[in-house]
Amino acid sequence: MSVEPLNSDRTGRGAVEVRRSTRRRRTVSAYRDGGRTVVLIPDRMTAAEEERWIDVMLDRLAAQESRRTLDAGALAGRARELSDQYLGGRACPVSVRWVTNQNNRWGSCTPAEGSIRLSHRLQGMPSFVVDYVLLHELAHLLVPGHGPEFWRLLDPFPLTERARGFLEGVATAGRLPHLPPARGE
Repeated sequence: MSVEPLNSDRTGRGAVEVRRSTRRRRTVSAYRDGGRTVVLIPDRMTAAEEERWIDVMLDRLAAQESRRTLDAGALAGRARELSDQYLGGRACPVSVRWVTNQNNRWGSCTPAEGSIRLSHRLQGMPSFVVDYVLLHELAHLLVPGHGPEFWRLLDPFPLTERARGFLEGVATAGRLPHLPPARGE
């Protein structure tokens, strides 16, 4: 088996590692491994076929991931996990739920009530994007505005910029309002 170097961020979906196998004859498969996608192909495949199959497999993985959604109970559980991991367990929402009447923002929070609402439009997006929006709203339980203290709470989350970029791309594609400006903008 030969491993080709990572093609970094060819489509905005992260790095791609191609692994060629002499034992593979016709099948192609792919899986996510952290922030990269590993594509397994037959060794005798041409460069053009490789490129085509990478695109096909990235699309298939994206379609599979888009079908995965968290139910309300799992969403609340994920909020607890994110609060514990990134906020020291200090953000304790009373309720976390999906809503269908929120079309101008990805999430909202009412700190006085301890409630977090996520737009149903997030369902099917990659988990790091949902995690970012959920963590963003959890941080609002601790700091209401978007000042420096708020952004410091989000600093430990490693995929903040990637998630923001993803959401900005979706917003642009759908002509939705953009995210609030990042710190320093």
